[in-house]
Amino acid sequence: MKFGVIIFPGSNCDHDAYWTIQHVCRQPVTFLWHESHDLENCDAVIVPGGFAYGDYLRTGAIAKFSPVMESVRKFAAGGGLVLGICNGFQILCEAGLLPGALLRNVGLKYVCKPVQVRVENTDTAFTNICTPGEVLTIPIGHMEGNYFCDPATLNELHRGNRVVFRYSSLDGEITAAANPNGSLDNIAGICNPGSNVVGMMPHPERSAEPELRCTDGVKIFQSMVGALAAR
Repeated sequence: MKFGVIIFPGSNCDHDAYWTIQHVCRQPVTFLWHESHDLENCDAVIVPGGFAYGDYLRTGAIAKFSPVMESVRKFAAGGGLVLGICNGFQILCEAGLLPGALLRNVGLKYVCKPVQVRVENTDTAFTNICTPGEVLTIPIGHMEGNYFCDPATLNELHRGNRVVFRYSSLDGEITAAANPNGSLDNIAGICNPGSNVVGMMPHPERSAEPELRCTDGVKIFQSMVGALAAR
C-alpha cells in the first residue's frame, strides 16, 4: 500500500502527517504536489492541515481549483480513501467532496488545545479499530472550525450515519461546554455516503506518539492501514 500527502502553498502539517505514516505506521508514503494531476498510484490520500494558498478569499476556496484536487475527486469517486485534516476538511467541503462549510469559530478567536471527540461511526476505513462511543483525545488548532450545514443536510448526515466524530466531555457526554468552536451538533468530523472520504477538524497526526503525550490519533491511521490491507 502507498499513502500520498498533498502539499499546497501554505500547508504546514504535511510533514507531520508524512512522519506519522512513515515512522509510526511504517508504511510507504510520498508527497503530492498541488500543481500535479499525478497521484502516483497512491492507495490513500491525505489532505493536510495548514493555510492552503494563505486562506485567501476563505479557507479552501482557492485550493479546490488546484490540479491535484481534480484528481482527488476522481480518486474518491472510484472508492479511494481520502482523509482531510483541519484545513483539509475545509478544502474537501469547498471541493464538494463533503457537504457543509467550516465557519469562523464562535468567539472569533483561534483555538489550539487538546479536545475530546466521541467516535460515532466505526464503519469507516478511518475508525474501524475504534469502538462505538469511544472517546479520543486529539488536539485542534483552527480559526474556522465551526461546522455548519442546512437542516436537510444535517438530517441526511444523521440518517446515513455520516457523523463520524463529535466533540464530547471526557466521559463521552455531548455538551455545549465540550464544543470548542460552536460547531453544529458538536460535529468534529463527517464522511461521504460511501464512507471512503472523511474530514475532521482535530489533528490525529499531532497525537500519534508517546512523545506528544497522547497516542489516540494513531488509531485513525492504523484503521486506514488495516482497511487497505483487507482490500
